[in-house]
Amino acid sequence: MNDAPSEPVEDIEIQLLLEALFLRYHYDFRHYARASIKRRLRQARDQLGFSTFSAMQEQLLHSEAMVGRLLDFLTVQVSEMFRDPSYFKALRDKVVPHLRTYPSLKIWIAGCSHGEEVYSFAILLLEEGLLDRTIIYATDINPAALDVAKSGVYPLDRIAAFTRNHQQAGGKTSLADYYTTAYGRAVFDKKLRAQVVFSDHSLVSDEVFTECQLVSCRNVMIYFDRPLQDRAVGLFRDSLTRRGFLGLGSKETLRFSRHVDAFTDFVREEKIYQRSEA
Repeated sequence: MNDAPSEPVEDIEIQLLLEALFLRYHYDFRHYARASIKRRLRQARDQLGFSTFSAMQEQLLHSEAMVGRLLDFLTVQVSEMFRDPSYFKALRDKVVPHLRTYPSLKIWIAGCSHGEEVYSFAILLLEEGLLDRTIIYATDINPAALDVAKSGVYPLDRIAAFTRNHQQAGGKTSLADYYTTAYGRAVFDKKLRAQVVFSDHSLVSDEVFTECQLVSCRNVMIYFDRPLQDRAVGLFRDSLTRRGFLGLGSKETLRFSRHVDAFTDFVREEKIYQRSEA
């Protein structure tokens, strides 16, 4: 008899559920940080009314409608416009002067969620006179989140926080100049997304699709395990032009990445890095 300790049934169920999600629908969460993914799956199990992960797996395999519901739990959709205003202030004051030297610009926002960061960048670039010569690539793996981002519609009760962040980020106009209100919602001006390309893209399985001067991927890699973090950073490195910029979230770092030598600190306190010449 094998005396080796057996893996807990719940862990086995989760592993099989993630494998089923990948094999059936090609969404790969197998290398996300296990503690985080387990917490989210427990929330999904309880809120969707399943008694076990095995029951969730059966429903997932036989109902495509289950995929979207599960993705809403597995992909984090919590953000706000100009989140961490000091990050956007550093972009405005220290990165934008470098971006001005390019005749045209490409910016990649990886993991754009519901689009708050996309509109933040569009407004910042518009205020700095750069939006017309910029293409912003906004990507996410969640189709429902991309639909929200494309619409540019947010609950009106969020606007006060957005406005405060915009001001603290060095905004040169009133945020109210960029949206209209109706029925308890704020609808952001279509001109802000005229230069935006929304696209489904996975940092887990997809490859580089453009060369750009700036990549912003914030509060995404904290949910990845170390090999997947390295893969994502490798994609960013290969996407960036020489001396291009990479912005990460406040709790993220390149310190332990195998690609660390490809970057130098540019604004250390805001986790903004610059691609090296080599």
